[in-house]
Amino acid sequence: ACSVMRLACCTALLFLLRLVLGLPWLQVIPAVLIFYLGTGGHAFLRVFVKTLGRDLHAAYVLLNVKLNVNRHVRERNTVPKIFAKMVQKHGDKKALIFEGTGESWSFRELDAYSNRAANFLLQRGFRSGDVVAVFMENSAQFVGLWLGMAKIGVEAAFINFNLRLQALEHCINISNAKAVVFCSELSEAICEVHPSLGKTVSMFCCGNWDPQRLPKGTEHLDPLINSASSRQFARGTLPPCFSLDRLFYIYTSGTTGMPKAAIVVHSRYYRMAALVYYGFRMTPEDVVYDCLPLYHSAGNIVGVGQCLLHGMTVVIRKKFSASNFWDDCIKYNCTIVQYIGEICRYLLNQPVRPSERQHRVRMALGNGLRQSIWEEFTNRFGVRQIAEFYGATECNCSLGNFDNKVTGACGFNSRIAPYIYPIRLVRVDEETMELIRGPDGVCIPCKPGEPGQLVGRIIQNDPLRRFDGYVNETATNKKIGRDVFKKGDSAYLSGDVLIMDEYGYMYFKDRTGDTFRWRGENVSTTEVEGTLSRLLDMKDVVVYGVEVPGVEGKAGMAAIADPTHGTDLERFASDLDKALPAYAQPVFLRFLPEVDKTGTFKFQKTNLRRDSFDPNVVSDRLYYRDPVSRRYTELTEALHRSIVSGKQKL
Repeated sequence: ACSVMRLACCTALLFLLRLVLGLPWLQVIPAVLIFYLGTGGHAFLRVFVKTLGRDLHAAYVLLNVKLNVNRHVRERNTVPKIFAKMVQKHGDKKALIFEGTGESWSFRELDAYSNRAANFLLQRGFRSGDVVAVFMENSAQFVGLWLGMAKIGVEAAFINFNLRLQALEHCINISNAKAVVFCSELSEAICEVHPSLGKTVSMFCCGNWDPQRLPKGTEHLDPLINSASSRQFARGTLPPCFSLDRLFYIYTSGTTGMPKAAIVVHSRYYRMAALVYYGFRMTPEDVVYDCLPLYHSAGNIVGVGQCLLHGMTVVIRKKFSASNFWDDCIKYNCTIVQYIGEICRYLLNQPVRPSERQHRVRMALGNGLRQSIWEEFTNRFGVRQIAEFYGATECNCSLGNFDNKVTGACGFNSRIAPYIYPIRLVRVDEETMELIRGPDGVCIPCKPGEPGQLVGRIIQNDPLRRFDGYVNETATNKKIGRDVFKKGDSAYLSGDVLIMDEYGYMYFKDRTGDTFRWRGENVSTTEVEGTLSRLLDMKDVVVYGVEVPGVEGKAGMAAIADPTHGTDLERFASDLDKALPAYAQPVFLRFLPEVDKTGTFKFQKTNLRRDSFDPNVVSDRLYYRDPVSRRYTELTEALHRSIVSGKQKL
């Protein structure tokens, strides 16, 4: 607002001096410039010079993606139609390499397999709008199956292969799936929930065939697909809609409840893959190493999407392996690797070996790389570019660190022309995430250095700005805010707190509920986790706040994976005093064999928060930091009662 006012005053001054007083340009221009700099314009000029190149590249990326999306809408394209052009262009080039078996599929072979899958489903009566749940581990067949479904308008529901019992049953049932396709490795999990599924749900198993270990009526999918025709076919009578037709469903982690099925339409799939492709200057000659789960958007859209939409070769690994990571990259000549969550820290925790510097990898693409190990990762492994981005499957406010800012930024928004990309950080109560509004009822934008929730304006007729939401309408409505940018508008609420610096770079602060206040200060669990993990030789550390009766705020608690009980607590306490301010140091410690993680290597904190620091509930070793001695002592039942009663001060 100040910059706009300053420019308006300069314009008025220019008008007065030149047109009213008739002064020559040689006098007018210096006068206006002196006025501009004297009223604080030098700060804007500094930002302008430092960020102009970055912003021009971002503007090119947005324009390019927008024009492509509009063209696909006009031409009534779909993801399979775009892939068909890649087949024509690349034909016998390797499309997918599955590290688990060493097999590779060319673009032509992937196209033929997906055609057979589509023809088989058509023979069985599946039609556009039907849903098939896919419960499989990573494989090339996984991609071929959902691509075949998409060719006839059948929507895939990707189920996290780590789910069991109630959560697995929930995900299958809320998708209204007419069939479940699962791999033989997960047959036991399917048998556990099969009685709870509808009798009309068809069951198909791929992989090793053992009817004795499968639900009654299950069919072996592999021979059925192999015997189907690989010919091309018409999609159906209704013309496809790039911006509205559903492609598949991806389930959120569900850390605060059961997973939610996020809707992914064709244009969303394209937008997510294309933004990173153009933003990070990828090329069709790149080879992507994708060790992320394909039921997640990072693996199946950001990764596999580069194959289907841009003609890259993608190497799929069944599961992430820190010990085999760099050897795989050398074997397959990978130039781009994907990461998420704690993967980079796991790689740093491996012993130094020659292969970690003998690869051709030039870029690491992902999100969640801690700022504390950013430069250590690039220096040790010789990866020149960290392509960190921010985004969620359903969000409309993605960010990208396009210019390799090394300070841990997950993206940026222009400070020169901030309204070109309609996102914003707005003030919230960080405890409740409730939006804070001004006298006019509109949300208050954050200033540089001020934490706020990231929001993105919703424009439903714009494929780049629309919000498709979830299968559950109630869940969709919870993510929409009203009167955010201006009266009468709507915006997507990310639920994530970020901070923007003076140049517009944004830094991830914490997810909803993870930031807590202690001693009047906001504690970022992400920052504390990074520091503690570094002090503890890269052990898994989860930090969260716990309530203490009669005490304001939440006390910090850290759950540490240490199965060998090898932590030197006296040294650890001493190191903490040097590394963190007193309010950020954990009051309680919990040592356990391992910490629960999601399939995308993010820590699960819900159960840990619920257990709190009660030795009657927790069987793991618990410790409490005495405020006088500054040492960690074992938390006994007697000491717990003293803390809860208020006798023992924190």
